[in-house]
Amino acid sequence: MRSRSPMSPVPTQELSQSSIVSISKAVTKPQRASGGFALLDSLQRHGVEYIFGYPGGAILPIYDDLYKVESSGSPMKHILVRHEQGAAHAADGYARATGKVGVCFGTSGPGATNLVTGIATAYMDSIPMVIVTGQVPRPAIGTDAFQETDIYGITLPIVKHSYIIRDTADIARIVAEAFYIASTGRPGPVLIDVPKDVALEEFDYIPVEPGKVKLPGYRPTVKGNPRQINAAISLIRESRRPLLYVGGGAIASAAHEEIKHLAELFNIPVTTTLMGIGAFDEHHPLALGMLGMHGTAYANFAVTDCDLLICVGARFDDRVTGKLDEFASRAKVIHIDIDPAEVGKNRVPEVPIVGDVRKVLKDMLKRCKEDGVKESAKQTEEWLHLINRWKEEYPLVPSHYPDSISPQEAIVEVAHQAPNAFYTTDVGQHQMWAAQFLKNGPRRWISSAGLGTMGFGVPAAIGAQAAFPEEDVVCISGDASFQMCLQELGTLAQYGLKVKTMILNNGWQGMVRQWQQAFYGERYSSSNMEVGMPDIKLLCQAYGIKGMVVEKREELADAIAEMLAHDGPVVMDIRVTKDENCYPMVAPGKSNAQMIGLPKQTPKVDVEVVYCSNCSAKNQPSNNFCPECGTKL
Repeated sequence: MRSRSPMSPVPTQELSQSSIVSISKAVTKPQRASGGFALLDSLQRHGVEYIFGYPGGAILPIYDDLYKVESSGSPMKHILVRHEQGAAHAADGYARATGKVGVCFGTSGPGATNLVTGIATAYMDSIPMVIVTGQVPRPAIGTDAFQETDIYGITLPIVKHSYIIRDTADIARIVAEAFYIASTGRPGPVLIDVPKDVALEEFDYIPVEPGKVKLPGYRPTVKGNPRQINAAISLIRESRRPLLYVGGGAIASAAHEEIKHLAELFNIPVTTTLMGIGAFDEHHPLALGMLGMHGTAYANFAVTDCDLLICVGARFDDRVTGKLDEFASRAKVIHIDIDPAEVGKNRVPEVPIVGDVRKVLKDMLKRCKEDGVKESAKQTEEWLHLINRWKEEYPLVPSHYPDSISPQEAIVEVAHQAPNAFYTTDVGQHQMWAAQFLKNGPRRWISSAGLGTMGFGVPAAIGAQAAFPEEDVVCISGDASFQMCLQELGTLAQYGLKVKTMILNNGWQGMVRQWQQAFYGERYSSSNMEVGMPDIKLLCQAYGIKGMVVEKREELADAIAEMLAHDGPVVMDIRVTKDENCYPMVAPGKSNAQMIGLPKQTPKVDVEVVYCSNCSAKNQPSNNFCPECGTKL
């Protein structure tokens, strides 16, 4: 599938404005065009609204054609970032917010390598992106030419697919393939590397419209096996302590309505991963919030004690499972995922179902309707009663201190004032507090989960705000993360993007400090950020945007209201409690039930029993075998 056919460079001529317009209107008639224009026209045909990028020598021919395309009145716009990493994160944020393919540009050499962190971030979280990099001319490839790097080779482990365009005639097909591959099956980033002479070369350009490509070797399974779906329904109907464990695949497939219907049909509690936030309404009585290392106590207790775990678009990540062999150890597992490589990778399920999450759940609900399955509150009544007791005994409550603002208080207040905003985050304690206390809808939670990329928040917010200029977009950041990509304040200033950034400033790399306190004998090596921390308000002033500082609790609500009301970008520096830790927390190597940071009492249960994994009968803890069915406990 990768284009590797060599071709000699051909002299080129510059396109006129009139030829650009006529080529844009062409459908099948070949017309002379440069490779750069063919690339841009193909992007436009695939519905690209924004390109996030930064020019440089090898990609200048494409930028020259971009100038002509934008001058011709094209709706496709370029947003100039201040660093290529910002371009990749902005394209990522755009894709997460819209569900469309994000696009970014970078030049060869350092421009391309600066994109790598953003590409890896998108790859780990299965985000559809097309990355276009400039490359040295074809004859110079492999000669260690100026600003030459093998970005194709460098990114092989972190892309879904990649191309080097050696023949201008392949451009339209490659772009169509790239968009198709990036957005279907398990989404992911696709790289297109364009040598400089390919972008300059003229050829007879014939467009390839979206969806008009044939890839015989690439056929993602989207429809679940009916026999497996029936087996899953049987397990659900037999279960007395089921739990829905929902991940990012549910967001990618827009399966939130189907998850809600399934949960309500069988009265199944729902917990989400960091990537799955928004897939289920967290105001719903069946919602348990996030599970895992910094998940809710009741979600982690539930996954420990469930008898059936229904995994929907998740991958049994180590930050979710804790000690893997004790994760849902008494439960049977149904695993629904579009990527067959994930099914059985970390946990072997009793019922594996490969397919698009939404389509599988639709088929499951349809079959339940055909079989006359009715909602039965009694099936999980005892289970929900226990979970509700855990919710009462171990609630998530914001910390409150008489002389300082707790970081949780700041998040709760902005959530109260902007409940429907798009929220991006950086990575660290503030990210976990945001995950715990924000109640986001689908696609309104945008956070680097798999790679955990500091510096992600502001450029991702740029992508979301570009996509939805009239919506509130709020970035929750930390003082350390913010400094990773603070140069993107220049992008916010240039385009007037009204992103609101809240820095929960405790003067530390907060999560690093917490781990050093808990696991490294309080040896705080290179984690304090107070010396050298910029004056945020003055920094914003230098960029020509609004900066704010909040130090007192009584100022917080009014300051957030002022921030949200401002018609332009704002950065708010909130001085929060310096040594606040993020709890609950599952320590490394421990099971999810072994959380630290909880009250000392343990959950109360009416009867200390062990449930049979086969028939769900109650057994005394001393039993080795279930007397009802003989199953080993």
